[in-house]
Amino acid sequence: MSTEAKPFLKWAGGKGQLLSQLEEHLPADLQRQAFTYIEPFVGGGAMLFYMLRRFPNITHAVINDINSHLVTAYRVIKEQPDELIRRLSYLEQDYFLLPDEEAKKEYFLNARNIFNEIQLDNIDRTKYLIFLNRTCFNGLYRVNGKGKFNVPFGRNLHPTICNAETILADSSILNRVDVTILNGDFELTANEMREGLNFFYFDPPYRPLNATSSFNSYAKEEFNDNEQIRLRDFCVRINERPNVRWMLSNADCSAKNPDDTFFEDIYADFHIHRVYASRAINANPSKRGKLTELLIKNYE
Repeated sequence: MSTEAKPFLKWAGGKGQLLSQLEEHLPADLQRQAFTYIEPFVGGGAMLFYMLRRFPNITHAVINDINSHLVTAYRVIKEQPDELIRRLSYLEQDYFLLPDEEAKKEYFLNARNIFNEIQLDNIDRTKYLIFLNRTCFNGLYRVNGKGKFNVPFGRNLHPTICNAETILADSSILNRVDVTILNGDFELTANEMREGLNFFYFDPPYRPLNATSSFNSYAKEEFNDNEQIRLRDFCVRINERPNVRWMLSNADCSAKNPDDTFFEDIYADFHIHRVYASRAINANPSKRGKLTELLIKNYE
């Protein structure tokens, strides 16, 4: 059985655990006609790969992210998967030949320094992004105020670094339809809408449930409450266009603090649902587990 397309990186807030619940909330008319799928915060791509597998009637897909390294990785996997696999395999072999944890940590820190400080071609940049993602602490992607990747070594001494089957499956599905890959502000995606039905799925950086729970730093630009409101305004604007359906995920702040009705207030004109999500990326294992997330839609 061939490997199915799925995320090639571990990514904070990834939607792999939520796909079955998200599926229940998709617009019914996606089944019945060709449509354009637009994901302005693509992240690890769990929803993207699910949608491309599930709906062969997607004729155009648009993905965007503010993280330039991530966007480069999607382009490399789409256009140059074989050379990426070749280079990543060499890196994996070098890593596995190292004698002990201390040597692996030193190799990791050197790779992190190369990724942060050296001009690389797109394939090497993607190679190091995947390597760091597989060998850093908890598969996090986090940057400091200067935009430098700063996650420490993860002590996973034998991770799968080069998953050639996944890279090839992802490349194949990204080439099966017309996929536009953008790197910039989420509002850029409005320019890519086509005639007929357009379906947006928004998975922005989540609003923190408390001061210590923010995994917002995928980019040095902060996604604060003003940005959340700007995204709401964007949703209102595209809602005025015919044949646009959208669905948005975010944190359920009022479940943690009943007085914090931020999302209920700003999305009062739309349909708000709650879904159960498993959260695995937390340094404290006791804080992993199930909590509710919001799912906001412009359709029943």
